[in-house]
Amino acid sequence: MPSSQLGENTFAIEVANISAHGIWLLIAEKEYFLPYENFPWFRDAKVSDILDVTLSHGFHLYWPKLDVDLELAALENPDQFPLVDVANWKSR
Repeated sequence: MPSSQLGENTFAIEVANISAHGIWLLIAEKEYFLPYENFPWFRDAKVSDILDVTLSHGFHLYWPKLDVDLELAALENPDQFPLVDVANWKSR
C-alpha cells in the first residue's frame, strides 16, 4: 500500500564534490565552493568526515568529526567574515 503523504526531505545539505582544490556543497539548490586555501580544515580530512555534515536552523553547518562550525552567511559573503585559525591565533 503506497504512502499517501511524502516524507520530509532530509538531505538539506549535500557534499557534491571533493577535489584536490576544495569541496563543493549543495544547499537548498545553491552550490558553494570551499577552497582548501580558505578552509584548510578539509584539506587532509577523511572523505567520510567531510561527508558527515549537518545543517541546523537552515544556516549553521557543522562537521562533528572535524569540529568545524561555519555559518552559511560566511560562505555567501566571505569578505564580511574573515576566518581565524584559533589554534594559531595570538592575542596582542
